[in-house]
Amino acid sequence: MTLKPDGAARRSLVMAALVIAAMTLLRIVYASAIELRTDEAYYWTWSKETALSFLDHPPMIAWFIRFGTAIFGDTVLGVRFGGIVAMLVMQLLLIDIVRRVTHDVRAMALAVLMPEAALYYGLLMAKVAPDVALIPFAMAMMWSLVRLALGGDGRWWLAAGLFAGLSLLSKFTAIMFAPAVAAFLLVPDWRWRWLRSPYPYLAVVIAIAVFSPVLIWNAGHDWASFRFQGVRATANYGISLRTVGDYIGLQFGLVGFVMLPVVLAGLAMMAWRGYRAREPVAILLSTAVLVPFLYFLVKSFTLRVGDTWPMFMWPVGFAAAAINLAMLPCECWPVRMVRFSVFWAKTAVVSGIVFVVIVFLYYVAAPWNLLGKIDPVGAEAGYEQVAARVQTALDETGATWIATTDYRTYAMMRWLFRGRVPVIELNERGRFQDFRDPGMEKIRGHAGIYVGRVPDNRSLVWDSIPARREPLAEVERRWRGLVIDTYALEKLTGWTPELSPPKDSPLFQWRVLALFSLSPLAGRGLG
Repeated sequence: MTLKPDGAARRSLVMAALVIAAMTLLRIVYASAIELRTDEAYYWTWSKETALSFLDHPPMIAWFIRFGTAIFGDTVLGVRFGGIVAMLVMQLLLIDIVRRVTHDVRAMALAVLMPEAALYYGLLMAKVAPDVALIPFAMAMMWSLVRLALGGDGRWWLAAGLFAGLSLLSKFTAIMFAPAVAAFLLVPDWRWRWLRSPYPYLAVVIAIAVFSPVLIWNAGHDWASFRFQGVRATANYGISLRTVGDYIGLQFGLVGFVMLPVVLAGLAMMAWRGYRAREPVAILLSTAVLVPFLYFLVKSFTLRVGDTWPMFMWPVGFAAAAINLAMLPCECWPVRMVRFSVFWAKTAVVSGIVFVVIVFLYYVAAPWNLLGKIDPVGAEAGYEQVAARVQTALDETGATWIATTDYRTYAMMRWLFRGRVPVIELNERGRFQDFRDPGMEKIRGHAGIYVGRVPDNRSLVWDSIPARREPLAEVERRWRGLVIDTYALEKLTGWTPELSPPKDSPLFQWRVLALFSLSPLAGRGLG
């Protein structure tokens, strides 16, 4: 590392730009080639609605998808395009944060390549999720606070408030950056200056104003989102070492087997440096990652942490790790220590990018199924086979609509039929508050085709559905030769679904959904 950008340092930045261009192309190919996963299709259904917010999450992810599909239509690339743009925005903010703090070109190159070397971002930013929408706004908030710390202009508090509101409008986990912002405000010697200034308080007002669509929606819907997420945050299922292992293993796999220790070491040194010297940027960046990382670690003893839940915090960790490496020579660390740290950082980047490319080739080009039913992509593939058999059943019976009893099947049927046939989930109606009419003129008085994963066709929810059911067929959902699930098809007659059942109805049941989705062994749930 050198603080003076010589020719070699500039070449490293050019090489980083070439790698980013190649990896961006890789993500575009991946986004275009891999069929949507169920949660992605579910968020796509949101993009077709005009609701201010949704039970599971705030609306930003729906707006991201609407942006992409406005350009590329209702295609897999259109749905995922927002994530590809979010990755580039995140990298621009990363490189500028490191540039302003270190003025070190090699540190800038390292910071911008670290996400490319982490599976979370190098490939999975092409998988659309609320976390993907959150990341660029969260990084923009950090960037604003770094500008504040380096320049002292209080107006950057207002920018931070704007981006904090947009972060909350993306996913509620943005609130986990609050301890870092509080430490940034209160620990350094400048605290009395900012506590007497109107800017931090105006920032809070701006954040709440931007977040207001979610507040307005929840005020009119019994505070459903907050109650739903409150159950998730406070549930306790007893200590399980398996879920701890899942959480730690996922971080190694998705951040990088070499990258994770490199980033955590950098964060620890930044925290030590920041709190010892009361240095605002070091306090902000280290606390923004270490607090949520430790929170999820503690929660993992009693709850399975979702694979995307920690995704929002690691880009801040990449900035901290790159800044830490640039600071080591300035603090007169032994040359051997500096070289050791740089070696492992470079190793993490090179090995991580190789791993990301291998995973890309496995899903896009390889014919094998090496992970069986636990493959995260394969486990949600093959719905086209189900949809084709449903279309045959519609043609043979004269049915005019499709019914489901779980949101994954509902989302995939809506995605694959693209509005040609009305699709409605008969239960879990708490998920669909303020959704538009799905086409009741084609449903009322007409036969429908129920499609549900076995054994959902025998669940207790049918006790509340007085429809006549006629079994038609079963169809297998396969991926690379392996049967993933079996689906039952039934003809439904004599009943019209209720779109807005009473909140105490078993067909509304969002409270039950919240509790069920928190099973410590549940492998598939919304992030």
